[in-house]
Amino acid sequence: MTINAEVPVAAARGGPVAVAGGHGRQDAEGGASGADLVLPLVAVGGVGVLAGYGYVRRTRRARTRTTPGVVSPQPPVTPLPVLERQAGAALVQADDCLRTSREELAFVEARFGTDAGAVEPFVRALRKAERELSAAFAIRLRYDQGVPGEDAARRHALAGIVGRCAEAGRRLDTEAPAFDQLRALEQELDSSLGIAETRFRELAGRAGGVDATLADLNTRYPLATATSAVTGYVEQAKDRLVFATTHLNQARQAADLDDTGTAIRDLRAAEGAIGQADVFLNDVDRLANSLPAAAELVPAALTGAEAELARATTEPAPGRLHTRLAHAHATLAAVREELTGDSPYDPLDALRRIVRAVLPLGAGRDGVLGAAAWLVGRSDVGAADGFVATHRGAVGTAARTRLAEAELLLATDPAAADVPALEAREAAEQDVRVHGNPYDGRAGDRTSGVGGAVLGGILLGEEPDGGPPLCFGGPATRKRRGLPPP
Repeated sequence: MTINAEVPVAAARGGPVAVAGGHGRQDAEGGASGADLVLPLVAVGGVGVLAGYGYVRRTRRARTRTTPGVVSPQPPVTPLPVLERQAGAALVQADDCLRTSREELAFVEARFGTDAGAVEPFVRALRKAERELSAAFAIRLRYDQGVPGEDAARRHALAGIVGRCAEAGRRLDTEAPAFDQLRALEQELDSSLGIAETRFRELAGRAGGVDATLADLNTRYPLATATSAVTGYVEQAKDRLVFATTHLNQARQAADLDDTGTAIRDLRAAEGAIGQADVFLNDVDRLANSLPAAAELVPAALTGAEAELARATTEPAPGRLHTRLAHAHATLAAVREELTGDSPYDPLDALRRIVRAVLPLGAGRDGVLGAAAWLVGRSDVGAADGFVATHRGAVGTAARTRLAEAELLLATDPAAADVPALEAREAAEQDVRVHGNPYDGRAGDRTSGVGGAVLGGILLGEEPDGGPPLCFGGPATRKRRGLPPP
């Protein structure tokens, strides 16, 4: 990828060269002074010097002018911060395209069931696009860590990010026409509406049960940090379902009037909201499984960590290791006190602190401590991913890059995945606070769910009603279900 930073300049104009010269001094009687009677050779030499000086000045001016006509031989270089913003925008857009494409593909899979052959080309396209995006995020992570260090190499790295993201989008764009042909919404609209309505009813019925589950978690684990990751999630799921209700009804009405384009637009908006409601409810259920599992694992993990600490204490300890041992002793003692005391505690946080205490000692990657690391990492990565998925209209590059790092570590080194996962969630929450939601202040948006749909990236927020809804595809095709121009 090349960035054209050439700046046009004006051509030097022809014409006589202006020569600066002094008037000859006149004597008291008006005659010519001796200073005017210079030898011709000397005069010609002076004119040559002045002409050369004028030429140099004109050449320098021509190289720095911006008038169209001549290309500067040394164009200005695009500043790194500008290239960084371009690369960041490419990462966000590619990540959004992949997430939307996965969500719509789930509805196609629900329709075709066990007929894997029908959806396999699109599954492959998604996997290839995911690999490109994963490579782009890896480059960005190294870039944020200062690698490479030279400006020229950093520019190449940013160009590589943009190129990888473009390739991910191209793969999805290429498959979009075949995907639409498989879905055949123009001919099979009623069937697709039926699938969406079935999923909607399942989630609407499930929301009450998940609400009760969350209430039970708050009772069993009253410490606020234990359930803070899913606070408000049932309400947000209901908000997405309200939005889905509105658009499913509008889709049915448009279909009855043979307004197929509008019906498909409303269907896609409803499908996006249904998918995100499912994410919210799943996140609560995952936490409901993780907290009891962590509570059961804490005593064994604590005993295992104390054994590792005792082993490390018997070995010679240099100054830095001595500090780590002291910190580990204090951490494990605090967890032991929480475990045996009467005050409520957060089991996942207790496991997290245990694993972090022994990691600097070379432990925590196998046995009971490895199981604890896996449980904590999986919970934190899942929570961060769910938040990004349901708030992606506001989440920027930093949070997504850290999440990509956490997902990679979860597969290769679960004990190390917890830190970038928590950082990703924190950065995403900060993005949402800074971004706000312009649709929440409009009349009717709080009851129709449009604000949540824009925040969730279901709608792009480019029109008064929040549309268009996004579809399977890359940057060139994902908005194809919008209303036609007037």
